Amino acid sequence: MQRLLSLPAQATRVNSLVFSAALAFSPLTIGAEAVVKIDGSSTVYPIAEAMAQEFQRARLHEVHVNVGVSGTSGGFAKFCRGETDIASASRPILKKEMEACAKAGVRYYEMPLAYDALTVVVNPQNSFVTSLSVAELRKLWEPRAQGKITTWRDLNPAWPPQKIKLYAPGADSGTFEYFTEVVVGTAKSSRADATTAEDHAVLVQGIAADKDALGYVALDYYVENQQKLKAVAIGEGKEAVLPTIANIRSGGYQPLSRPIFLYVSEKSIEKPAVRQFVDFSMKNAARVVEEVNYLPLPPRAYNENLERITAKKVGTVYGGEDKGRLRPIDSLQILRALMHGS
Repeated sequence: MQRLLSLPAQATRVNSLVFSAALAFSPLTIGAEAVVKIDGSSTVYPIAEAMAQEFQRARLHEVHVNVGVSGTSGGFAKFCRGETDIASASRPILKKEMEACAKAGVRYYEMPLAYDALTVVVNPQNSFVTSLSVAELRKLWEPRAQGKITTWRDLNPAWPPQKIKLYAPGADSGTFEYFTEVVVGTAKSSRADATTAEDHAVLVQGIAADKDALGYVALDYYVENQQKLKAVAIGEGKEAVLPTIANIRSGGYQPLSRPIFLYVSEKSIEKPAVRQFVDFSMKNAARVVEEVNYLPLPPRAYNENLERITAKKVGTVYGGEDKGRLRPIDSLQILRALMHGS
């Protein structure tokens, strides 16, 4: 299958940008025990982990960056309790999370990081499922489908009678919230008989081992496992399309395209290690994001993230509704603004 995004460079390749960044840093006075704590989205994890590894090498391991995977909701819970410096999120912060942070006195900088596309996947041995409409996805995943839509034939009369095995991210996942809001119409409303895991890598393993499996994962997990998974084209009232760069950039891959974020504690940014990690991340984001198979934002978007810190512009620009996703029209407008400067 055609590669959708460029795969990461070989591990042995030495990136000159890392060493240049290392030389640019002034000495830290915080010692070898400095730690930056990040937790949250499994979707954002590949970016955060790659950034952490490069930063640690650049700092000659004087700073340790811990990257956890509690899911977007779990990550915000820790962040709003002041347990972490940075929350990684595959959706904007919700109103209830904003209130929890405010109650604890946690203020934050919201930083768009990349654009992701949720990818519906099946086992490569599946020869008959090549595309699905959003209506068909709803028919399969809505709560009332449990016990009724159990075989491929139940979903489409032309398909075989084998039982479908469903795989989905866990309830604390922003991906789960986003997918259910987009497909079913209500965040976290889904049939309960799917195999779930917060870690998308676990979902990949399950789908790859079962010829009658269907699930959804972040784009990177598909791109990294194209020999084990087959992407399904998705359509909403029009021709179904795959999550290619062209389709994501044009807004054609809707409604499963979305922005992903970092939220940085205002208090934590005063720590030299955290500030230097954030500066390093924004200055290298475009390259690292692409290397780990997501769609980078324009350079100005990363510059604006840093400018908000300088200007002390804390908070979110997304209204904080208790929904797992933005409205499709809002998401498309954000995509166009981030990608094309409009």
